[in-house]
Amino acid sequence: MAKLTIGVLALQGAFAEHINMLGKVGVAARTVRKPSELDGLDGLIIPGGESTTMALVAERWGLVQPLKAWVQAGKPTWGTCAGMILLSDRATGQKQGGQALIGGLDVTVSRNYFGRQIDSFEAELSVPKLGDPPVHAIFIRAPAIIDTGADVTVLARLTENAQRSVAVAVQAGPILATAFHPELTDDLRWHELFVNMVTIGMVTEYAEGSG
Repeated sequence: MAKLTIGVLALQGAFAEHINMLGKVGVAARTVRKPSELDGLDGLIIPGGESTTMALVAERWGLVQPLKAWVQAGKPTWGTCAGMILLSDRATGQKQGGQALIGGLDVTVSRNYFGRQIDSFEAELSVPKLGDPPVHAIFIRAPAIIDTGADVTVLARLTENAQRSVAVAVQAGPILATAFHPELTDDLRWHELFVNMVTIGMVTEYAEGSG
């Protein structure tokens, strides 16, 4: 099969860091700023940043509907932090007037669940799908998932206290979402996981096409 090419939405936020990490796992990457740049991609990452700003720029540049079509077509997509908000079907705590959501992920996200920029923090997360050691997660004005649909698998939870934990990483078919920023660490496992999801999607598409 041909070498993978993964796009990184480059409207605002930490897109360069994702491109750097994809290079480290041996995958070709390119920025996406207009609808035509979705063509020929095998997967797409929607990075962290400011979700309202990203949504406004996406609307201005005519990207919202093409992105919705991409996700609805079952293309592998990973959203980190703001990207997770944009991929959610429902979001609470939006700014006045709301914002456009791409949707496709059957979850409810609380936009600023952990507080403002000053409340950003780091934590060690147990992620059984990634094995040991625990994942070092960087939360920057981070959202959290407060409700999930039946087809959504929770990959990681952050324990807030002895009685309560909140979902911070999920997968639903070809969609991966993390509330934190793996691209700001040296841990390649999340990017390797997404590349594996893209590869599985390509194999499935090839098999269906051959059938």
